[in-house]
Amino acid sequence: MSAPTPLVPKASAKPAPAARIAEANVRPIGSDAKRARLPAEPTSKKSRLGRDERPATLFVLDTNVLMHDPTSLFRFAEHDIYLPMITLEELDNHKRGASEVSRNARQVSRSLDALLIASASERLEDGLALSALGNRDASGQLFFQTQASAVMLPSSLPVDKADNQILGVVRTLSEQHPEREVVLVSKDINMRIKARALGLRAEDYFNDQVLSDTDLLYSGVLELPTDFWDRHAKGMESWQQAGYTFYRITGPAIAGMTLNQFVHFDGEMQLNAIVREVTGRTAVLQTARDYAHVKNAVWGITARNREQNFALNLLMNPEIDFVSLLGQAGTGKTLLALAAGLVQVLESKRYTEIIMTRATVPVGEDIGYLPGTEEEKMQPWMGALEDNLEMLNKTDPGSGEWGRTATNDLIRSRVKVKALSFMRGRTFINKFLIIDEAQNLTPKQMKTLITRAGPGTKVMCLGNIAQIDTPYLTEGSSGLSYVVERFKGWAHAGHVTLQRGERSRLADFAGDAL
Repeated sequence: MSAPTPLVPKASAKPAPAARIAEANVRPIGSDAKRARLPAEPTSKKSRLGRDERPATLFVLDTNVLMHDPTSLFRFAEHDIYLPMITLEELDNHKRGASEVSRNARQVSRSLDALLIASASERLEDGLALSALGNRDASGQLFFQTQASAVMLPSSLPVDKADNQILGVVRTLSEQHPEREVVLVSKDINMRIKARALGLRAEDYFNDQVLSDTDLLYSGVLELPTDFWDRHAKGMESWQQAGYTFYRITGPAIAGMTLNQFVHFDGEMQLNAIVREVTGRTAVLQTARDYAHVKNAVWGITARNREQNFALNLLMNPEIDFVSLLGQAGTGKTLLALAAGLVQVLESKRYTEIIMTRATVPVGEDIGYLPGTEEEKMQPWMGALEDNLEMLNKTDPGSGEWGRTATNDLIRSRVKVKALSFMRGRTFINKFLIIDEAQNLTPKQMKTLITRAGPGTKVMCLGNIAQIDTPYLTEGSSGLSYVVERFKGWAHAGHVTLQRGERSRLADFAGDAL
């Protein structure tokens, strides 16, 4: 094989393991009489890669890639795609049902059918233009396996397993077309390991990953350098408006600031502020409200650290429509969101009710079907809601037992628990929508939820990307990481990563030591 070349970024996120169905007694794909004709040479002097000496890469797609991202066919830029027959067989086996995997399988089948119709005059052996449906970025071709193929693999690998049949196709293509780079793309880690053990090129599907290193994920908080005032105080303007102090500052540190990012300076002239405007090397900073002071308590809750204070500034700001809070267990994400929601629903009447939902992914074994209504079925998943409501209901010690009971009934009448399964087609108007455990959602599911927001609705996404329970999702491809990066810099969105645990000294120690 020739030396590997860098791959093009690939597409989206949540794959599904395919139920593999195999064929036995198949003939080699490489027979000279009946061979799938792939272009061994570029059709012009200059190849699609823009280099005279090397044609485009040929990517062989595993079924789980297509069922993970049904648009993955069009995510490989100028390179070609090859679909083994067993991949189409597995798509057919997964097309029935109402699950996300089934919907994706049906969407892939519709895309393939549309490509065939748009290229009706072309021979399958010559490939189909992926741009035929208007996807201009996909300038490569799609090839189908049109002849049977013997699985030319070691005898220790069972020939009746679909994974091994796909590996056999990849090896056959590599031998038939030594002038091309043939790469297997699969979300199955074990399949990629087997491919590399056989000397075949294999890669994960990367297009859905918004970042490769989670340490680079936007935190929403920036610590200003120690010489900040020395370098930026010259020509500074300041004024007061609506109880806040504003600063217009020009200098080199502005280049690293993002709209609605929090900045803090802990030196002699202490500053906790939010970036309200960025224009070139000039920024407008607005001081943050101090929610650590008891006079600014939110439903009896005060901020215990700087990040919690910044989070409450976002949660209580009516101009911010979308808030994402990241943090490990015990940092106060759910408590802060619920406290802010109760104040704005029951006191200021800014929203009509709180709607809370979460991905129902079990940590251990699933307990099976649950009886009752939608809210009753969701109740076991909402232990965090119950715990935090109980704590918030104890914030007023002078209310007495009867007062707490009445308040508890009022709160529960304004807090609704909804399942993700029934969100399609809904529109939430003037709601305070909390999406808990958002790290277990795919980018597509996250888009489905956030686009439910109607006029006057505020959306909160809470989660910890270190606790992903969904198969195939990673910290880089989680829907939570996706929205943090995509909403960064939008005027009506804000994000804070909570650093310090405030649950208990035992929980803090366990988080560090275990």
